[in-house]
Amino acid sequence: MGGEFCTTPFPSSLFLLSLFLFFSLSSAIHPSFVPFSPRDNYLIDCGSPEQTHLDDGRIFKSDRESTSLLATEEDVQTSIDSIPVNATVSPLSSWALPLFRTARIFPSDSTYTFFISQAGRHWIRLYFYPLPHPNYNLSDSVFTVTTDSFVLLHDFSIKADSKIVSKEYLINITTDRFSLQFKPKKNSSAFINAIEIVSAPDPLFSDSATSVSPVGFFSGLSHFALEICYRVNVGGPQIVPRNDTLSRTWETDDAYNRFPQGSKNVSVGLNSIKYPGNDLTPLIAPYWVYATAEDLQDSKTMQVSFNMSWSFNVEQSYSYLIRLHFCDIVSSVLNTLYFNVYINGMMGIADLDLSQLTGDLSTPYYRDLVLNASSVKNNTIMIQVTSLNCYQTYKLIHVVNVGPSNLNSGLQDAILNGVEIMKMSNDAQSLDGLFSVDGKYMGGSRFSTMKIAAIVALGMGVMAVLFLGVMFLRWQKRPQGWEKRKSFSSWLLPLHSNQSSFFSSKSSSRRSSVFGSRRSKTGFSGIYTNVGLGRFFSLNELQVATHNFDEKAVIGVGGFGKVYVGALEDGTKLAIKRGNPSSDQGINEFRTEIEMLSKLRHRHLVSLIGYCDEQSEMILVYEYMANGPFRDHLYGSNLPPLSWKQRLEICIGAARGLHYLHTAHCEHIQVNLAEWAMQNYRKGKLDKIIDPVISSSIVQGSLKKFVEAAEKCLGEYGVDRPSMGDVLWNLEYALQLQEAVSELEDPEEDKCEGLAALDKGNDDEPKGKGSASASNDASEVSVSAPLFAEVQNFQGR
Repeated sequence: MGGEFCTTPFPSSLFLLSLFLFFSLSSAIHPSFVPFSPRDNYLIDCGSPEQTHLDDGRIFKSDRESTSLLATEEDVQTSIDSIPVNATVSPLSSWALPLFRTARIFPSDSTYTFFISQAGRHWIRLYFYPLPHPNYNLSDSVFTVTTDSFVLLHDFSIKADSKIVSKEYLINITTDRFSLQFKPKKNSSAFINAIEIVSAPDPLFSDSATSVSPVGFFSGLSHFALEICYRVNVGGPQIVPRNDTLSRTWETDDAYNRFPQGSKNVSVGLNSIKYPGNDLTPLIAPYWVYATAEDLQDSKTMQVSFNMSWSFNVEQSYSYLIRLHFCDIVSSVLNTLYFNVYINGMMGIADLDLSQLTGDLSTPYYRDLVLNASSVKNNTIMIQVTSLNCYQTYKLIHVVNVGPSNLNSGLQDAILNGVEIMKMSNDAQSLDGLFSVDGKYMGGSRFSTMKIAAIVALGMGVMAVLFLGVMFLRWQKRPQGWEKRKSFSSWLLPLHSNQSSFFSSKSSSRRSSVFGSRRSKTGFSGIYTNVGLGRFFSLNELQVATHNFDEKAVIGVGGFGKVYVGALEDGTKLAIKRGNPSSDQGINEFRTEIEMLSKLRHRHLVSLIGYCDEQSEMILVYEYMANGPFRDHLYGSNLPPLSWKQRLEICIGAARGLHYLHTAHCEHIQVNLAEWAMQNYRKGKLDKIIDPVISSSIVQGSLKKFVEAAEKCLGEYGVDRPSMGDVLWNLEYALQLQEAVSELEDPEEDKCEGLAALDKGNDDEPKGKGSASASNDASEVSVSAPLFAEVQNFQGR
């Protein structure tokens, strides 16, 4: 079946004739079973003025009895007295010839509506034969047939005047009504000779199967419409509807057997077949299917390279459900028959042991396999039963291969009793083409591909223009001195205006984190918990800690935003930096700062404790520095002034922190120093950059060493600038000079005037074990001490 039937002569061999007579005699004694009575059973002989009785006992209603089911604008019918002798009649359709003598014609869209009493799978069988009519040439008819959800036929036509075509489908109906629509093409018509809408038993098909390509488990078969392409009784005679309780037709395998010399027909009496019960009954396949089979020819003596092969033509670009029927009617004892099943050169069933699966001989068994559309090649499915050696040397294009297994025990033998091949509906919910029920084309074409490509190219061009425009605007608004900072990040960030980004706006209803994070049960952000990026603070926690960000709690203001002091419930004080949406810092910079600062742990660096990104907030939480910022101790406050020694110690601590950043951390930290100090130094006006409160207590040699280190740090090229190790060495050397001279000087003597000029020393001398000497007018002091207690193995950059 499947597609258009071609004429296939009924096998006339003596074996099949005697086999058919044998079955006819055996049918009276084969085990009985309860026939299936369908809940829904619509049989319509379209255009017939009276009921039509078939030899299988079924009665098709006349056209008048089914008019209540039809909605059409014109009542057009046609009929003939008998089928012409030149009509191409397939043996599969010969039993239904009375149904092809009448037809109903649809010049416009028409619909049959059937009331469904029980949801589930239903057979849909359609019969077509272009009868003559004075006003309509049915041979030129082009039309589409659809259900409520699936396309069964698209632009269907029968060009040959004498060709009979029947179609069989299996569809899962889930509603209480089922529609069958006939849609003729413009200036054409549709027609139908007979219709069957019949319930199928629930155990007939499960919702799952074994997927061959890709290998695995396939589920959801109930969502697909199926078209019966082939139903073959392998090794046996044709089975007509009167011998199948579900009125199915099983054809012989003669037209598909590609190597009949490699196989032999085997059979047993119908009463030998033992259905296991449960869901495997004659409803799955009748006795005649399991009582006959093809067996490897002389498997005990012939070479295992002999094979059995069946080839089936199918339509490419569809997936297929393949049902294989097995029944061990060749073995005399259990556990002697093992074989494999291959599909298209791929393993379908490995080491199939019917004895283990059924527990007895002559017991039916079947297996459902799904073959993906990508594995259908050359419009062919081939079923091959062969040995493993043959399989390795005779790989075919599209194969279902059944052959001896890898097990050492058992005979080199294999059998096959029956095959069913069913086309599965595609993504367009169609079994014929790529048009959906509503007429939309669901596939690609050269025109649509070019159209899509043009739209994509146009869209990319527009985006490129917009991007260049934004870049130009940002360039025009770049901050002064950006080239000195050698960073584009400050002016390349998204534009902000009225708390909205240039690229995206902030929504007050947005409850999620800007990174998609959520607070976990442990109080940490879900996305950062496993990577150690600090504690996640909820916005509510920080609002409570700062009294809803009270202005009285502000301890600092910068370009990023304001810094608040807050206290947790346990009394821990925090410095809370809340980002300002109008600042140049965006989400990417916020995230980068979290990731970078979370990796830093040093006593001279303020530690990041956590963050908050709820409701589009960008808040960083640091440890609180109780003594305040360094600048408050330098100017603008009532705090006591710091001594030069204290200031040097602070600079050394800062240098150690920077040294850690430059040498112990992978990311480069860009540093900007003020030029005005160096300008005064070059002019010999050091007094301009020295705090007048402590100028009288500074040792000139210490100050000179300090300024020299600062000058080198401002070198134009990186190779000219010292490493942080060198900077730290010079700062500690300046401190040593300050401490050494301070201990020897008379407290009442003016130290600034009493100090003599110091030798700058050789900057290239080895650091770490060097000695420094300081002299004045009264004495000369040698200073020798380990200058580097914490810094070792300095390397220039």
